[in-house]
Amino acid sequence: MMPCRHPLPLPWAGAIVVLLTTPHLEAQRAPKPRTTTYYVAADTVAWDYAPSGMNRITGGPFDDGVALWVKSDSTYIGRVYRKSLFREYADSTFLTLKRRPAEWEHLGFLGPLLRAQVGDTLRVVFRNNTQHAASMHPHGVFYNKSSEGAPSADNTAGADKADDGVPPGRTHVYVWPVPERAGPAEHDPSSILWMYHSHADEGKDVNAGLIGPMIISRRGTTRPDGTPQDVDRELVVSFQEVDENASWHLEHNIATYTGRPRTPRPDELVFFHPFGLSNTKATMNGFLYGHLPGLTMRLGERVRWYLMATTNFEIHAPHWHGNTVVLNRMRTDVAALITMGMAVADMVPDNPGTWLFHCHVKEHLAMGMQAHYTVAPRTAGQ
Repeated sequence: MMPCRHPLPLPWAGAIVVLLTTPHLEAQRAPKPRTTTYYVAADTVAWDYAPSGMNRITGGPFDDGVALWVKSDSTYIGRVYRKSLFREYADSTFLTLKRRPAEWEHLGFLGPLLRAQVGDTLRVVFRNNTQHAASMHPHGVFYNKSSEGAPSADNTAGADKADDGVPPGRTHVYVWPVPERAGPAEHDPSSILWMYHSHADEGKDVNAGLIGPMIISRRGTTRPDGTPQDVDRELVVSFQEVDENASWHLEHNIATYTGRPRTPRPDELVFFHPFGLSNTKATMNGFLYGHLPGLTMRLGERVRWYLMATTNFEIHAPHWHGNTVVLNRMRTDVAALITMGMAVADMVPDNPGTWLFHCHVKEHLAMGMQAHYTVAPRTAGQ
C-alpha cells in the first residue's frame, strides 16, 4: 500500500497543543504572589471636621440652623475633637509618618489604603500609640485566629489571643492572605472594596476613628503600582455618622473644647438631646459642609468610586449631581448603603464642572453630609 502523500488534517490536533501549552503560558504571564508589608499605628490626634470655619456648600458663614454641629462654647464641643486614627509609617521604628499622596488626600481621617491582588498576602505591623486597647480586624480576606483582631470566647489562648486587643505601647503583626473569595466575583468590576477597623471595643474604637479601606483586585489586572488597569481615577468615600458620645475621648473633648469640665448625664448622650445631637457628626471621610477635599477627575476618565458606611445607625443614599454611574450593572445616580455596607460604582464623567455629592437622607443633609466633586476639562495631549 502506498503511503498517503496528503493526510487529512486532524481537527483536534491544535486543541491538544492549546490544552498542553495554555497552563504553562498562563503561569508565565500570571504575576507571582507577593507579600506587602504596611506599618500602621493607632495615633491620638486633634481632628477638625470643618477646618475653614465656613459653610463651603453655601459659600457663607454657618447659619443658626447648622450651628449645633460646629459651634464651640460652654455647652457644645464644636468642630475639633480628639480622635484615635490609623496612620501609616515608613518602617517598623514608627518614627516617620508616610506622606499621603495628593490623589489620596480625600481619605481624610480614614486609615491608610491597603491594596492587594488575589493570591497576595497583606502583612500589617501594627503599633498602638493610644491610651486604650486597639486592634485591626479585616473584612473579606482570610485570617487565622492570631490575625482576627476581635475578642470573643472562641476557645483560643496564648498567641491566638494577642491580636484581640493590643495594649497601649505594644506591637502586633497581622497576616491576611487574599484568596479568590476575597476578590471580585464574576459580575464585579476588576477591583472591589473591603474595610478594616479596630474591634477591641468596636463601638468606642470606630467612633473614635479607627477604620480604613482595602482594595482587592483580580489577579493579573493591575499596574505595577497596584492600581487597576481599566481605571484612571480611584476615590474612596465613607458616609460615616460618627457618634462622638460613644468615643473613648468624650470626657477629654468636653474638658478641652467646652472649657466646662463635667461628666454628662446619660440622658444627654442620645440623639434626641441637643448635646448628644451636637456630637453626632454626619460626615464624609470625617468632613462636614463641603470640606472634603480632592474629589477631582477629568472629563472622560474612567473613575471608580468605592463607597462605605460604618457601625452606627447608618442608612445613606449617596447622590451624584451632574453625572451618572454604573452600580451593580445598572445605570444610576443614587447608591444605597446600610451599616458597614460597601459598594463600587464606575463613572465616565461627560459633564464638566463642580457638582454636589451628598447623602439624600434629609437629616444628613442638614447635618453636613455634603461635598463637591470636580470634573475638569481634558487638556491638550490628554
